[in-house]
Amino acid sequence: MIISYLGKQFFKLSFGDTVLAFNPISKDSKNPVKPSKFGADIVLGSTNHPDYNGFEMTAHGETVPFIIDGPGDYEVKGIAIKGLLSESQVGGTHHVNTIYTLSFDSISICFIGALGNEKVSPDTLELLGSPDILFIPIGGNGVLTPASSAKFALTLDPKLIIPMDYGDEMTSDALKIFFKEIGEEKVAPVDKLTLKKKDLEGKEGEVAVLSY
Repeated sequence: MIISYLGKQFFKLSFGDTVLAFNPISKDSKNPVKPSKFGADIVLGSTNHPDYNGFEMTAHGETVPFIIDGPGDYEVKGIAIKGLLSESQVGGTHHVNTIYTLSFDSISICFIGALGNEKVSPDTLELLGSPDILFIPIGGNGVLTPASSAKFALTLDPKLIIPMDYGDEMTSDALKIFFKEIGEEKVAPVDKLTLKKKDLEGKEGEVAVLSY
């Protein structure tokens, strides 16, 4: 599986001929990150906000994605996806947020989305389990802060943590604070991650930072 980061919470995951996209940035977003466009087979959007709902950015040529944009159970191209209801306060406004769990290339993934509060229900925590990879926002301003995201990540006990949704427009020094809270040393960013299931064996809460 290859993981690429396109800013905010926009990720591209690919394995073989299958491409997944998470929270594409819309052309209507006021975020300074320039939206990227590519073809995806499945696109998952956690929150109905221009920073995360640019589904049009994942249709290209003859490729039209299957769109998942809310809680529920889905199965697309043999991939079982569960969406769990939660909340966000992006832009100072209450939004429904969907936390997604799925297995892709035999790797279990939990994508937190624009979660605004780490205090989710015990039932939700049980369903999230202990994923191989956790994508989690750390920037504050409506999503989890560096401290609350570290606390939530440690609760889930993932093998690999990928922080997202931080930068000049979010809490300053978010990565630095997150590393301190989670007890990690500073990690050098990489352009992309290429992972297999065996690469995650023995890892406990390791952090990977992707550049965009």
